[in-house]
Amino acid sequence: MGEMKNINQTFYTDIREIIISARENAIRGVEYMRLMMYWRLGERIFIEEQRGQDRAAYGGYLIKNLAAKIEAEFGSGFSYTQLTRARKFYRLYPTVSKVHPQLNWSQYRQLISIDDDYKREYYELEATGNGWNGRELERQINSQLYERLLLSNDKESVLAVARKDCIPTKPAEIIKDPMFLEVLGLKREARYYEQDLESALITHLQEFLLELGNGFSFVARQRRILLEDDEFFADLVLYNRLLRCFAVIEIKTHKLTHEDLGQLQMYVNYYDRYEKLPDETPTIGILLCTAKNDLLAKITLPEDNTNILTSKYQLYLPSEEEFIEEIKEVIDLTEEHEENE
Repeated sequence: MGEMKNINQTFYTDIREIIISARENAIRGVEYMRLMMYWRLGERIFIEEQRGQDRAAYGGYLIKNLAAKIEAEFGSGFSYTQLTRARKFYRLYPTVSKVHPQLNWSQYRQLISIDDDYKREYYELEATGNGWNGRELERQINSQLYERLLLSNDKESVLAVARKDCIPTKPAEIIKDPMFLEVLGLKREARYYEQDLESALITHLQEFLLELGNGFSFVARQRRILLEDDEFFADLVLYNRLLRCFAVIEIKTHKLTHEDLGQLQMYVNYYDRYEKLPDETPTIGILLCTAKNDLLAKITLPEDNTNILTSKYQLYLPSEEEFIEEIKEVIDLTEEHEENE
């Protein structure tokens, strides 16, 4: 046989895309059928348990005995725990139209474990809208994303943005404080240099943009700004399609200082005056620091400031107890400042 001629690359690419697309659709189809199976199981169990006079006691008895029989035939996917989850799944989502087909059973297992209705809805909407997989959803729940947004917003505004009932108009509506940057994969060291953090952010850019907030895309790194004979470099420049503005990010490996705020304000002013288009909104500046003094920032910046934000970052997720203490500390400081005003 003679040598085969080279296959046309476009033709080969088309064939690959057909196969990959078919496989992905098949997987999504299987995941959706699995999701609907658990919803229907939950519905049937719920209907059956309504026949008992003491429904709570009868429900537990019913599922326990059902699991003992059905798990032996179909495996661990139908254990007492899974069937209990299926019942809860149906009770939280009593109509199929409320179930998002983009999400799978493992993601809904995480969602139904959240008792707060507002919090559950927020993560459900964000997972659907941003295409989070199960691991990313778990990370965002564990990193207390919802609670961090609530530190500078109320429930209604947080959910309004997630529901797309309104377009965010203020940076604080989408930017989190504090930020947890364990996604950078840095080893635990006594000290880091700013260029180390910057390089890690670029390497894990997709994860960092998700942690930063919704709608961000990369523009430039170490953006050179020349003011007559003086040369400056902004660490990162992003663009936010929701706010329709540039975002200049400065990274500091120390506690916030007024000099840092002045430097960032200069970069923001430069972008507003030389880069921003007339129909775009004012540039925002984000200062990432290891610790911050909210009162110092408030005194340094103009009283009507809305475009310079400071966010404390941590390279590793705190424990639940540490995070609760941190939230309490922020709330106490906020109340103290409000009383003094």
